[in-house]
Amino acid sequence: VQLQAFGGGLVQAGGSLRLSCAASGRTFSDYTPGWFRQAPGKEREFVAAIRENRRTYYADSVKGRFTISRDHAKNTVYLQMNSLKPEDTALYFCVARTFWTVQYYSDTQWTYWGQGTQVTVSS
Repeated sequence: VQLQAFGGGLVQAGGSLRLSCAASGRTFSDYTPGWFRQAPGKEREFVAAIRENRRTYYADSVKGRFTISRDHAKNTVYLQMNSLKPEDTALYFCVARTFWTVQYYSDTQWTYWGQGTQVTVSS
């Protein structure tokens, strides 16, 4: 499956953005999708994931502010980001794997990666 993320941009602190991730080659219903991010000089970190039963998982740093969702009809996964903070500035990656893993927070567990979309939050 090929993943393409888009929707990043520059936003002021407190603002919102919605990232989208479109899948091609296969349908998202065959995969578990998620999001990671990487800030300059830092390691990639888990952001959110959603299982086929629609149960969601979030990093503590974004819980209550970000929402992951999936639309099978559009073969797309979304990340709604509200109350953005400067520390949310990072390159955001859409990811996917075939089956769920309890180690979802580890970037080594995800097989497919999109090219990334930049999110910059100004203070």
